[in-house]
Amino acid sequence: MHFALPPRKTSQPPPYLRPAARLPGFRRTRAKLVAIAGLVLLSLVYLIARAQTHSGSSSSSGRSHGAAPVPARTRNPSRGDRGDPPVVIVTVLDETKYTKEYLQAVRENRVQYAEKHGYKTLLATPSDYDLAEAPASWALVPAVRDALTRFPRCAYVWYLDAAGFVMNPRLKLEEDILRPAQLDKLMRRDVPVAGTDGAVKTLASLKAEDAELVLTQDGGEGLAAGSFVLRNGEWAKFFLETWFGPLYRSYKFKKAEAHALEHMLRWHSTILSRVAIVDQHVLNAYNKGAGGQEYKDGDLVVRFPSCSGKACETETRAFVQAWRRAFDAAQG
Repeated sequence: MHFALPPRKTSQPPPYLRPAARLPGFRRTRAKLVAIAGLVLLSLVYLIARAQTHSGSSSSSGRSHGAAPVPARTRNPSRGDRGDPPVVIVTVLDETKYTKEYLQAVRENRVQYAEKHGYKTLLATPSDYDLAEAPASWALVPAVRDALTRFPRCAYVWYLDAAGFVMNPRLKLEEDILRPAQLDKLMRRDVPVAGTDGAVKTLASLKAEDAELVLTQDGGEGLAAGSFVLRNGEWAKFFLETWFGPLYRSYKFKKAEAHALEHMLRWHSTILSRVAIVDQHVLNAYNKGAGGQEYKDGDLVVRFPSCSGKACETETRAFVQAWRRAFDAAQG
């Protein structure tokens, strides 16, 4: 009886089969977990940063309509705090509002005061700037911005409108008014801002070295845009761009740029938080006391907020003679 022979072994073994691997799946799972953890971490960082920004922009008093965070004040280390020049004086000369003789006296006043203290001047006209349909008085804003462009190393820009004269040539703006130790004594803290019905007040905690805009207000005209000092820096550019925004220029404010400025201080804490208000005798005394503080000997400036045309020559004649005598005496 024959039995079947067992199958002969092949000399070619079957291909090697790898066991099913679970490692790739594990790696994919771990990658997903890392990605999710990264997204969670980024979300936490974003929320913390946003909370800090919101807290910083809302820390000052007054209401805010989504104002941007206050730009940090920047310094040019090559010039130091003094600036080169220390001050640029800006005045817009409107020949449709004043006579040529009167404007010539304004030019002489600015140039003589600037030369005495090593300042520079920028004497512009409304036609130098594109105001679109806005009143000519709006030209002061691009004029100040123009000064920052032409003199990028300056420390301050002082805007003094054509309805005023420098009366005391011995006073230096950056030392007798703007020096932090002196400005700290002059600032009016926690006082109602004009045009806000007492709802907004200047900051009680503002330090002089943190003030970027120095101006005055009176009982009749409100905030006085006819004489103010702006510190050069990123905040100044932010402020001017906000003030000259098309929305403000197109809005029919009764007093144009002056009322726009009041609106900004009322609704934008980013601006209010860097504003120092001083007495009119410091920067903006009036020739008459109605609605404001009346000029007295020794004040830096006298302004004539209600004069225009030929009447200005008559109203200012005595003061023009007085500032010329004072400048002659200061040179002696």
